[in-house]
Amino acid sequence: MTNTPSEMAKPAYSAPALTKGLEVMELLAEARNPLTMKEIADGLGRSKSEIFRMLVALQERGYIDRDPETDAYSLTDRLFKLGLHTPSAQDLMTAAMPELSRIAHEIRQSPHLVVVNHGLTVVTAAVPGGEDMSFTLRLGYGRLASDSTSGQVMLAFQTPDMANRILDDCDTHAPKPIDRKALAAHLETIRDKGHELRPSRDFVGITDICCPIFGADGNAAAAIIIAYVNRHTRESRHEHTVNVLKAACDRISAKLSNRVRPSGDTLPE
Repeated sequence: MTNTPSEMAKPAYSAPALTKGLEVMELLAEARNPLTMKEIADGLGRSKSEIFRMLVALQERGYIDRDPETDAYSLTDRLFKLGLHTPSAQDLMTAAMPELSRIAHEIRQSPHLVVVNHGLTVVTAAVPGGEDMSFTLRLGYGRLASDSTSGQVMLAFQTPDMANRILDDCDTHAPKPIDRKALAAHLETIRDKGHELRPSRDFVGITDICCPIFGADGNAAAAIIIAYVNRHTRESRHEHTVNVLKAACDRISAKLSNRVRPSGDTLPE
């Protein structure tokens, strides 16, 4: 008996429950807002009864969360945290953590290690700094990469293809289309300087100071940002902080890839 083309195209083995679970997480990852059970079912072309048990299982395992007020579901950061246990992520953490501690000790401000995940920045590590107080972002805190200091620093040091892929991810979360021409001009200024130093977009009295970390492929694999607390009674040490931060990022980059991009070098067109 001869198999039909459709039968021949089917995989030899299948796991329907796993497939449904992955479909749910992929749908939630692409959604701009949390989704109700009905919206998930409609989005996947399945019945609510088909996905009910899957939602319960994913919630029990901590992969999704349900808002008790709206009954809408959203992804948690569990998948991302699992990704931090991969060898490449562990290499980054191993190389970066001693440098974060060194920066905090020397600058007395809190450095944060940031990566980009599906168009959003994510704080993966932080070390408190300061004798009497510190400004430290919580782990997992993130923003749209195209609209954040650390995200723009990482975007500035990507190949054009990689940068466009990240921006495509950003578009799925952005409330309106990203002005890529204006952003490209700003990224060029970051590349020229090799870092970013600017008032915080979110907090009064904070200056963002950020430098990239390069991976083996020459793209920015991460960034370190200091949300520098400006004090009335002390002289600004912004430029000194930039120099300390650059040196630390260079040492981390060297451990990851045995190469350091000189400040101001631009990416090939």
